Amino acid sequence: MSGLDWVVVGAYFCVMIGIGLWSTKRIENVADFFTARGRIPWWLSGISHHMSGYSAIMFVTFAAVAYDYGITVYFWWPLTIGLGVGVGAFLFAPRWNRLRAKHDVKSPLEYLAVRYNLPTQQVLAYSGAALKVVDIAAKWVAIAVLLKGFADIPLEWGIILTGVCTMFYMAFGGLWADVLTDFGQFVIQAVAGLAMLVAVMAHLSGVSTLWTMWGDLPESHGDPVNGSVTTGLIMAFLLVKTFEYNGGMWNLAQRYMSAPSGSRAKKSALLSSALWLIWPLILFIPMIAAPLIVPGLENGEESYIKLAQELLPTGLIGLLLAGFFSHTMAMVASDSNVITAVITRDLAPVLFPRLRRLTERRELLFARITTVAFVTVSMGFALFSDPDGFIMTVVVSIVAATMGPISIPLMLGLLPWFKRNGAWAAIGSWAGGLAVWSYLYWGVPDADVTEAMTVGWPLLTSLVLYVVIGLVKPEGSVEGDALVDSLGTDPEPDGHAGEAAPPVAEEAPTSPTR
Repeated sequence: MSGLDWVVVGAYFCVMIGIGLWSTKRIENVADFFTARGRIPWWLSGISHHMSGYSAIMFVTFAAVAYDYGITVYFWWPLTIGLGVGVGAFLFAPRWNRLRAKHDVKSPLEYLAVRYNLPTQQVLAYSGAALKVVDIAAKWVAIAVLLKGFADIPLEWGIILTGVCTMFYMAFGGLWADVLTDFGQFVIQAVAGLAMLVAVMAHLSGVSTLWTMWGDLPESHGDPVNGSVTTGLIMAFLLVKTFEYNGGMWNLAQRYMSAPSGSRAKKSALLSSALWLIWPLILFIPMIAAPLIVPGLENGEESYIKLAQELLPTGLIGLLLAGFFSHTMAMVASDSNVITAVITRDLAPVLFPRLRRLTERRELLFARITTVAFVTVSMGFALFSDPDGFIMTVVVSIVAATMGPISIPLMLGLLPWFKRNGAWAAIGSWAGGLAVWSYLYWGVPDADVTEAMTVGWPLLTSLVLYVVIGLVKPEGSVEGDALVDSLGTDPEPDGHAGEAAPPVAEEAPTSPTR
């Protein structure tokens, strides 16, 4: 990298810190810190929702899939997300927003104490938080791999550099800093992504590259199903991503909650869905064409780095690297903010009841301290992990596979068709899904387990158990039923919160049944 490239990267870090400091002016309490009190415009919420799904993993692991197998990477990843988010725009997005507007919910899991009971909320919160530590560690490793490839910076220093910067602006700026970073990421990605696409077309045969390159690429690179990607895996991902990207991945529920109303949260989801269906194609075309420009790579994870070094001029490489930083830092910041919300609102007050009596100022300070602590733990996990194969294992075999059991009770609990599914259905589906995942992950030889099985079976198990247990052992409560019913419409213009009581964990039942 040249001096100009480093100037661009340095300028990016200064902008991120500036965003964090500016955002502090909008943060007065934890409602601002976690949900922006519904003040984020729907279009910005939609862009943020879309960009929160990216990280440097896309330019390392997914670039390797595109290099080795071609267009199939689009069909099993962004296409499934785009379709799933489109469905969720009608089912889930408005309901998440109304939890905040009608019940003053600040954490996506806060409503579970009323919807099911306190033990159910705690089980889902602890398991999801543990999963997020591993997930974020994989993202730190991904950006460190890119830093090493571009600038020969040791992996450890790459993790520390990005982690500390993210920690700083998130602790100050909360969700506002996160959303504004997402927008900055969107702009950087647009410039760098289009520059890479133009450079690839100019290097090959111009605009006609888009339809002529397929005949020059290795066989099957134009097939939707190729390599380890099967039709079953695509269908499994479609099911998983529908839950994951509509709130099962907690930080994305925050994007809906931060919009001004439920109807505008729906518009945010539709915008995000459209971006997922269109924009990744622009990013993936250069990755797919890479074998024609940098052939013979033994490690496909290096393909995008080599491509950039081969084609991009001085300055644009720095912008591209800044984009990689923005991808990872924005996603990790998003995860950190929502985990902080869960710890601050759902976990810590149960362990230390006196935290419920904190003043607004002290509660905000506690949230910021929790942010720093969580990012530090995830960095530590990344520093002691083995980078070889770690990213793909986390993305597919751990995160995607366990997201279903954790998200089924959370997501379906919002819908009126499942009002009679209570704590037994929630805990049973969670435990059954994770048991199936554990058996496939540790109890069955790798040769006998496909990725489709690893991803799909735990979620299907959880889904079936949730429905069946709800039919066999129906449960209900006046408070829980009223809460679900209240999510069907936006609040009245006068701001009345509706009939259901706010889901405050202090008064939630502590037994496993209603």
